[in-house]
Amino acid sequence: MGSRAVITERKLTRLLAALAITALGCGQHPPSAPPPPKVKALHPVQREVMEWDEYTARLDAVDSVEVRPRVSGYLQSVHFKDGALVKKGDLLFLIDPRPYEAAERHAEADNALARSRLDLARKNFARAAGLLQTHAISQEESDIRESTVRQAEASVAEAEAALDAAKLDLEFTRVTAPISGRASRKLVTEGNLINGGVGTQGTLLTTIISLDPIYAYFDADERSFLKYVRLANSGERPSSREHRNPVHIGLADEEGFPREGFMDFVDNQLDRGTGTIVGRALIPNPDLTLAPGLFARLRLPGSGLYQAVLLPDEAIGSDQSQKFVYVVTDDGKIEYRAVKIGPLIDGLRVVRDGVTPAEWIVVSGVQRVRPGQPVDAQRDAPDAKPADQPR
Repeated sequence: MGSRAVITERKLTRLLAALAITALGCGQHPPSAPPPPKVKALHPVQREVMEWDEYTARLDAVDSVEVRPRVSGYLQSVHFKDGALVKKGDLLFLIDPRPYEAAERHAEADNALARSRLDLARKNFARAAGLLQTHAISQEESDIRESTVRQAEASVAEAEAALDAAKLDLEFTRVTAPISGRASRKLVTEGNLINGGVGTQGTLLTTIISLDPIYAYFDADERSFLKYVRLANSGERPSSREHRNPVHIGLADEEGFPREGFMDFVDNQLDRGTGTIVGRALIPNPDLTLAPGLFARLRLPGSGLYQAVLLPDEAIGSDQSQKFVYVVTDDGKIEYRAVKIGPLIDGLRVVRDGVTPAEWIVVSGVQRVRPGQPVDAQRDAPDAKPADQPR
C-alpha cells in the first residue's frame, strides 16, 4: 500500500508540472487576431433626376349620355346590339313615324294655303294702289287691303314654323347616337309606348359612354397639394392648372406605368371631410383596354429636375427610426453616418443629406462591420443606370 501511494503521488506531481509548463507556453505565444472583414464599397451616383408621386386613380368616361326620345310613340325597331360600339349619328331606335308623317303633310298643306292667301292679298293691294290714285276707292279701303297683306304674311310665317316643327318631330322619330362610344343594353323593347320630352321626362332607352380618350381621377392629400403649389411658385415644377404635366398609369395586371397621358384639371378647393383635392388626367385609349370604373396606378412629377445623390438600397440600414450608412474612411476604418433618404429611382435610393459623391459607402457586408472597425474594402465603380423610371 505504501509503495502504491508513492507512485500515485509522483504521477500527480508530473501532471501538475506539465500543466504549468503548458500555461507558461500559452502566455508566451498569444493567438493571432482575426483578419479585418472584407466589404464592398462604392461611390454614390450623382445625376439629374425627377421624383414621381404615385396615386390610386379611378377611370371615368369623358362623355356620358342618356339616350331619351324627344317625341312620343310606339317603338318600332332597335338598330344596335347590346354593348356594341356606335358612331355619332348611327341609328339606334326608330319610333313609328306614320303619325308624324301625316302631321308634316298637314303642315305643308297649311303652309301652301297661307302662301296662296298671301299671294291674293298682295294682288288686291296692288290693284288698290291704282284705284286710289283715280279715287275709285277710299283711303280706308286701301289701308284694309294693306293690313290683309300683313296678316297673310304673318300667317305664312306661322305656317312655315309649324312645318319646321313637324319636320323636326318626324326627324326625332329616328333616335340616333349623340356621341361615339360604347352603348349599354336596350332598356325598352319593340312595341312599347315611349314618352318623349325635355330633360328626364323622356323614357330612358340606353346610355352611351365615350372610350378614347378617358379620364383618370385621383385624390391628392393636403401636404402634396401644398408641395405642388410651392414648386410652382418657385418655378421648379409648373402647375397642373396651367401646364399639361405628364402622367403615367398602369393597370392591375401591368408592370410599371406603360400608358402615358397628361394632367388637364385640378379642382378649385379641397374636400373638407377628407382633406384631399381632386386631380384629373386625360389618357389616350386607342386599344380601348381602359374602361370606366377601373382602378389604375398613376404617377406624376413630384419635383423638378435636380442633381441627386443615389445609393443602392441595400447600403442603407435602419436604427429604429434613423437611417444610416457605413463610410470607409481614408485609414480603412468604418464610420457611422446618419442620412436622410428620398424615393427609389430605378432601383437606387435618393440620399438627400449625409454623404457626398466622393465618399466610399459600404454596400456589401454591412452586417459584419461596426463603427471604428478596420475593414478590407473592395472599391468598385457604381452601376450607372438611367434614372428616369421610378420603381
